[in-house]
Amino acid sequence: MAERIRIKDIAERAGVSVGTVDRVLHDRPNVSKPAREKVEQALKEMNYQPNMYASALAYNKAYTFYLLIPKHESEAYWEEIEEGARKCEDQRRDFHIDVEIRFFERSNEDSFKAVSQEILDANPEGVIIVPSSLEVTRGFTDQLHQKGIPFILLDSYMPDLRPLSFYGQDSFCSGYFAAKMLMMLAGNEKEVMLMRQTKDGHVVSKQQDNREVGFRHYMHDHFPQIVINVLDLPLNGTRNEYQKMLGQYFDEHPATHHCITMTSKAHIVGDYLLKSNRRDVQIMGYDMVDKNAKCLREGSISFLIAQHAYMQGYYCVDTLFRAIVLKKKVNPVNYMPIELLMKENIDFYRRTQI
Repeated sequence: MAERIRIKDIAERAGVSVGTVDRVLHDRPNVSKPAREKVEQALKEMNYQPNMYASALAYNKAYTFYLLIPKHESEAYWEEIEEGARKCEDQRRDFHIDVEIRFFERSNEDSFKAVSQEILDANPEGVIIVPSSLEVTRGFTDQLHQKGIPFILLDSYMPDLRPLSFYGQDSFCSGYFAAKMLMMLAGNEKEVMLMRQTKDGHVVSKQQDNREVGFRHYMHDHFPQIVINVLDLPLNGTRNEYQKMLGQYFDEHPATHHCITMTSKAHIVGDYLLKSNRRDVQIMGYDMVDKNAKCLREGSISFLIAQHAYMQGYYCVDTLFRAIVLKKKVNPVNYMPIELLMKENIDFYRRTQI
């Protein structure tokens, strides 16, 4: 075990007082340039490694981090993000970490602007952001940069915004992977259905959009003969609306036996298939939320791609903690694993382990 280096040892090595060493270690004023250089040289020669945890605890400062995510249903992917963030907050309670969660309407840019302004007015130590559109999000992050407030992007990566870090899947690779898995089952089909959730005909999630790009890239290169029929379901539609639209689609496309969606709402199609007793159709989707898991176990969903939402929430808060409280360098890009779940292995998936 390495010998503990005391402040007294550093002072003797540098030929300065203990108080001078303490001021240098804590970057306080009233230290002459020659004295600071002597202390820094002594630290280098002695290979001094400060105990950042002890220093942070001794500092006894409170830190407020904000998490800005879309409004969501109780069983949605975002709830796991919240749970992970709360877990990290609890584990770092000795450092006075407080996580405030705020919600915006994903299909409403004015909602994002209003909530982001509230966060700016609170002047927090750090922010975690699920982005809106690039330009609207830029308006928020530019002000964070001006205020010197570090932020992390969650779910959708926008490198032009210069975040401290990013957590999420590589969306293009994820969509490419999804197509490859789907075609292991549907390679002999003439058509497949791509279900999207849209507002005014547009996909509102950059991640969903990038997944579709990856999906189409694979299909173009390997299965150009297969027709991709797009079914757009309204983002805030009702169950009855979904059932009616799906019924109409399958009446008009009896040759469709495989469907895919780039969202966590595969269960919308899965529920329809179970209620209509359509056993000749399979769907593939994202995220091990409860409704999807139920359809997977009952056979209307064939595959789910998991991305450890709980871990994303946890790691985002922990990264702000390490960067802001412990003053440590953090990885700028953190891609989550692309994991394939089936009926046979879903019960072994642990979404809440850290």
